[in-house]
Amino acid sequence: MLTVDNILGPSGRIAARLKDYEERGEQLEMAHAVQRAIGEQKHLVVEAGTGVGKSFGYLVPAILAATQRGEETASTGSRSQKPPNAPAKRIIISTHTISLQEQLLQKDLPLLNSVIPREFTAVLVKGRSNYLSLRRLENARKRADSLFYDEREFDEVGKLQQWSTQTTDGSKSDLEYRPRAAVWDEVASDSSNCMGRNCPTYDSCFYYRARRRVDHAQILVVNHALFFSDLALRRAGVSLLPDSDVVIFDEAHCLESVASDHLGVSVSSGQIQYVLQRLYNDRTNKGLLVHYKMRDAQIAVAECIQKAEDFFQQAQDYLRNHARENGRVDEPQPFANTLGPILDELAKKIRQCGSSFDEEPQRQDFTSSADRLTLLSANLQQWCGQAVPDAVYWMETTETRRGNARISLSAVPLDVGPALRSELFARVPSVILTSATLAVGRDHSFDFFKSRLGVTQSDELRLGSPFDYQRQVELILVGGMPDPSSAKEEYEGKLASLVRRYVDRTDGHAFVLFTNYSTMRRVGEALMPYLAERQLGLLSQADGLPRTQMLKRFISEPRSVLLGTDSFWQGVDVPGDALVNVIITKLPFRVPSEPVHEARLEAIRSAGGNPFGDYQLPEAVLKLKQGFGRLIRSRRDHGTVVILDPRIQTKSYGKVFLQSLPDCHISFEAAD
Repeated sequence: MLTVDNILGPSGRIAARLKDYEERGEQLEMAHAVQRAIGEQKHLVVEAGTGVGKSFGYLVPAILAATQRGEETASTGSRSQKPPNAPAKRIIISTHTISLQEQLLQKDLPLLNSVIPREFTAVLVKGRSNYLSLRRLENARKRADSLFYDEREFDEVGKLQQWSTQTTDGSKSDLEYRPRAAVWDEVASDSSNCMGRNCPTYDSCFYYRARRRVDHAQILVVNHALFFSDLALRRAGVSLLPDSDVVIFDEAHCLESVASDHLGVSVSSGQIQYVLQRLYNDRTNKGLLVHYKMRDAQIAVAECIQKAEDFFQQAQDYLRNHARENGRVDEPQPFANTLGPILDELAKKIRQCGSSFDEEPQRQDFTSSADRLTLLSANLQQWCGQAVPDAVYWMETTETRRGNARISLSAVPLDVGPALRSELFARVPSVILTSATLAVGRDHSFDFFKSRLGVTQSDELRLGSPFDYQRQVELILVGGMPDPSSAKEEYEGKLASLVRRYVDRTDGHAFVLFTNYSTMRRVGEALMPYLAERQLGLLSQADGLPRTQMLKRFISEPRSVLLGTDSFWQGVDVPGDALVNVIITKLPFRVPSEPVHEARLEAIRSAGGNPFGDYQLPEAVLKLKQGFGRLIRSRRDHGTVVILDPRIQTKSYGKVFLQSLPDCHISFEAAD
């Protein structure tokens, strides 16, 4: 009988295959816990320190469960209606970052497929809009003169036409360049613009070809965003993903944030303008209605564009004069929803326009546009009427590249726990939640993490890292700095000189992590003369360079200093000597006035809780653990983590941060 030990043990199949195999007792312990949870249909929370190899720790028992044909597989209670050849157990693995998905699909799963003597299939599931529609591409090519304005857009349609004959995948990730949004939106697969089996390109459709692979695969790899989009749609009786017997969330520390975004509602002036101008753009005289010479409908769209401008001007006036300083809106119907009914009327008119065609392909374009208008109207109605229960509502403005103001109306649930309890943990027999950072404090408690996600019944396992942090890491705590909460200007005034001190010790090779862009920008400007003098490179997120390009340049030019904010605290892997110094400028407490954060603190306070101890502190601790974890990614790595925030020494809660970090050598240094 094939077991976890046969594969992962010191005498197992992986040990026999890999020359540089390292025995990992923690990995084997995790694999046994995951196997028990799947077999007993329980939920499991696992913190697995860096270096445990947690992906194998959950993949091996997942593969064994999914390939257990003919053996006893307990009733799952799942609502799944599986195809005849569907697996005995279907496993969904959800990650937050693309880099982890690539690791699973390009490295881990192929290796396991080669050493486990059972047949299994694993596929990456992408959202439908990632796939090219051959029928829509042909329509866009024929109607290009009335759809596109920029010469580069015409060229791109031709390039996509050529690519469509060569690609086997048909998804955006198979392209060597990033397609323009205006072009891709005209050629992407779209549920409301799909003819299904009636489509002349159905047999060669990239999306349905991928869907058939999904329906018969044992292991589905998705990202958190797609998973929670599916969960939100299930409320309306629709689904993107097949039902599963097991869901494994890696990078589970991100779940509350992603779930909140997808269980709420959001609509912006930019979204509405985009949908309307795809129908008719009076500035360029382009759009679907121009192609078919539907003058009355064009006039209706132009009127709707004007109404949208009036509505969002009204919203901006409310934001300026009546909303809270942070944009929060506390009352339903803060201003009249004059736009929703107009969008509904236009949707009816567009459907009528489509019904005049005998051919279904032409009708589909109008149906799709009408569906988008109806959805936007529904979102407006939900937001204005504050129809999302127990949610926080807010407005914000952002400036576009052209200097225009874009207004967004957003709402997210204050607590995603109830929704996840009923729609995830009660529906899926076994949910595995794992990350390197889930526990907080001396007791390494999972209470904060579980309470935020609504986990009431689960097994728990905490596994330390096999790395020797006492030997590999020096944690430097800098005393004598001004308090960043009470003496912000003085604190920021000293930051650049201290960053120089610690960058100088390692000749670059450093990440400097910030909690906001403005401080990062000012410190970056102050560092420039010093870095130029030392001929050290500067990579700052404030310059707008994409994260992946920043990382590539940092690895290829290690005598560099990388300044990063939120996205560099987690999900970034730079093993080896390129990174030997992580400088944390400030303990990562979120700004209390952020709309969602403020509302959650108010809810905790009104329920009799302690907002700081129950929410702000454990949230910041988990993020600090993520930032600390950027340094050591292998047994060969070494270096220093420097914390410039004095509160970790001067405040009583500082010990909670220190107790939550791996046990390493601590040095104390003075700012002056």
